[in-house]
Amino acid sequence: MGAAIAAGYAALGADVAVLSRNVEHLRAVADPIVAAGGRALAVQADVRDPDAVAAAVAATVAEFGRIDVLVNSAAGNFRCAAADLSPNAWRTVVDIDLNGTFFCSQAAAAAMRGGGAILNVTGDFVDTHGDRMAHAAAAKAGIANLTRTLAKEWGPAGIRVNALAPGPFETDGGTQALGRREAFAEIGAALPLGRVGRMDEIVAAAVFLVSDAATFVTGATLTVDGGHSWSGYHLP
Repeated sequence: MGAAIAAGYAALGADVAVLSRNVEHLRAVADPIVAAGGRALAVQADVRDPDAVAAAVAATVAEFGRIDVLVNSAAGNFRCAAADLSPNAWRTVVDIDLNGTFFCSQAAAAAMRGGGAILNVTGDFVDTHGDRMAHAAAAKAGIANLTRTLAKEWGPAGIRVNALAPGPFETDGGTQALGRREAFAEIGAALPLGRVGRMDEIVAAAVFLVSDAATFVTGATLTVDGGHSWSGYHLP
């Protein structure tokens, strides 16, 4: 999902820096942007490491001169009953999702001179529950509160902080969490709109929240889930 958002921003003319621990993932995002005539910086970094994040932000500023927008989309997730979660599994997901979001936000905000926009990707289960995803649900709920808290603290500096809560989208991460790609067809059939989301729909929402069309929007969460969160449908 983060890759699609990066590509969407680049298509609109933004210079993009992408972060990942995995070099192959970085190249898969950055290379097509450059091939299409855009500017993309690939930075290998682990969002759980605040020093690595600070170095990535410094590299971005050195390359592009400033940072206007930050998207926090790094996530670790899998399905497991709460009773069976190991301490390491719990810590890993919370560390990537919640701690990573904070470390990246803190570092990027310090580099946003004259204001900017931060977008945190959460999930549509934040205000309900996560089916066999207590670790991710707790971390994402923390991000939702962090979004509002940072919006309050950093508003006077001209920094808007919002969250995007996607529902069922056919992504590699979603497939890993569900265990099989066929599950998306079952989920889509049960939703009010009769389908799962398209990636261009999440990109459009991500563009809106950081654009000049949303300059009076901060501390908000935009849910893009085809009605999943209120439909009463539970993941298989």
